Amino acid sequence: MKDRGSLANKMECLSHGLLFENLSRDQLARLAAMCTECLYRKGEAIFAEGKKAEGFYVVCSGRVKVYKVSFDGREQILHLFDAGNILGEVPVFTGGTYPAHAEALTDVEALFIPRNAFIRFIQEDNSLALSMLAVLSRKLRHFTALVETLSLKEVPGRLASYLLYLNERNPSADTVDLDVTKTHLAAVLGTIPETLSRIFSKMVAAGLIEVQGRSILIKDREGLAALSQGEKLG
Repeated sequence: MKDRGSLANKMECLSHGLLFENLSRDQLARLAAMCTECLYRKGEAIFAEGKKAEGFYVVCSGRVKVYKVSFDGREQILHLFDAGNILGEVPVFTGGTYPAHAEALTDVEALFIPRNAFIRFIQEDNSLALSMLAVLSRKLRHFTALVETLSLKEVPGRLASYLLYLNERNPSADTVDLDVTKTHLAAVLGTIPETLSRIFSKMVAAGLIEVQGRSILIKDREGLAALSQGEKLG
């Protein structure tokens, strides 16, 4: 990674960040001054689980996956982050190490915000601390839902839930576009690509969906909902 930043570029990235969108221009300038703008190539590690957390990141462009690796080497994707999202922020308040791995899925531009400087910054502005708590609360809800999905639902139910989740972004449309490759989707759902392909085929045979590359036509929304709630896929 390398520093690529100018103050104006950093402020532009921060202004689109979910955490910093309500900051004044003066606040953005002060925050930008403490940031390092970095470039990660596709496949490059951003941080590793267990590494001391010296700060956190704001994604300016590209996509990042945050994941854990099981003892047998299987990858479980916890979250996918696009531009405007923050990652690695949990240890900002607690100190310690990063709780998972982060890797660039595409070329990524990101801002690194050092922990100590950021803590001094939010001590001067309580509203920013409240905004950060809101972001952490949303992530907690996401991970609670993820744990529930992985522990209580079989893989067909997980896939049905994911397709319905994508459809919520545009509920009037019958088609959803997968925002990850099927290999990455398998990792999100806690399975392997071969199993995922078989489940897609069974859903097609059951008349629930049609598959054209990454585009999925939802033919039976009620059937998908029932599957997501535990009904068996024949």
